[in-house]
Amino acid sequence: MSSDLKSKFLEVYETLKSELIHDPAFEFDDDSRQWVERMLDYNVPGGKLNRGLSVVDSYKLLKGEEELTEDEVFLACALGWCIEWLQAYFLVLDDIMDESHTRRGQPCWFRLPKVGMIAVNDGVVLRNHIPRILKKHFRSKSYYVDLLDLFNEVEFQTASGQMIDLITTLVGEKDLSKYSLSIHRRIVQYKTAYYSFYIPVACALLMFGENLDDHVQVKDVLVEMGTYFQVQDDYLDCFGAPEVIGKIGTDIEDFKCSWLVVKALELVNEEQKKLLNENYGRKDPGSVEKVKELYHTLNLQGVFEDYENKTHEKLVKSIETHPSNAVQAVLKSFLGKIYKRQK
Repeated sequence: MSSDLKSKFLEVYETLKSELIHDPAFEFDDDSRQWVERMLDYNVPGGKLNRGLSVVDSYKLLKGEEELTEDEVFLACALGWCIEWLQAYFLVLDDIMDESHTRRGQPCWFRLPKVGMIAVNDGVVLRNHIPRILKKHFRSKSYYVDLLDLFNEVEFQTASGQMIDLITTLVGEKDLSKYSLSIHRRIVQYKTAYYSFYIPVACALLMFGENLDDHVQVKDVLVEMGTYFQVQDDYLDCFGAPEVIGKIGTDIEDFKCSWLVVKALELVNEEQKKLLNENYGRKDPGSVEKVKELYHTLNLQGVFEDYENKTHEKLVKSIETHPSNAVQAVLKSFLGKIYKRQK
């Protein structure tokens, strides 16, 4: 990822932000304009920007050797930012639902003294910025309707995935017997894979003039990759270094349907199962420590490495059957970014 592309990308953010806080559809005053600007700066550009930058990367690979025009770079960046906006919308609301404390190494937005539950409306505002951006820059494009469709579809899938996640972890009904690899997979596929992996490539394909219906295989590979990415995330939540991953993992306390607990359930004996049932999903540090010790005893690190290698091999094979070399390049660049990541 070249630094000039990243600075170009951030420049586009400033342009889009300025358009949004001067949107003629609403009469802003200084207070509301400042609020939206501060809210955007706090929540939208702070992450790794992988999803957004992937649109530009993917489009470059599809286009081939020739240089992108200024206009193409701008549009690819704008679509990338739409995904970052979607991500920000989910995270602002997610953090409220999970009662989280930190996100990207700083306090969650709703935790700021003057924000509180105004954050709910801020989430709604973030969601509504996406069609504003699309309308302003893509209205005349032949693929405009497909873009709107894509964002609506993916938002629905993500919200539905979040729903299964939330109802599976209903507090007060802590029942580990509900957790299995198949429920984990469904949650991940809908909650993470579509918006993190599929949508950036789908945006690039639409810009390139492709019909998404012709690329079901691409979607399947990317959803599989998204699943692998989330398993890594679950693993890092427990075994990653907080200073590297930017947050303190809380999956155990939160009774999350994590890949680790699902795997543990497959491997435990009766006594260990009892220990897991008694300690998983409890806030006190002693219980968390017991669960982590059990994970070590069961050698979940080894189980994970094994999973990682097998999945990587399977994905590479799958990618190499794709007829288009350009599409293969896009998928391989994605896989390269996440294989064996530490954060």
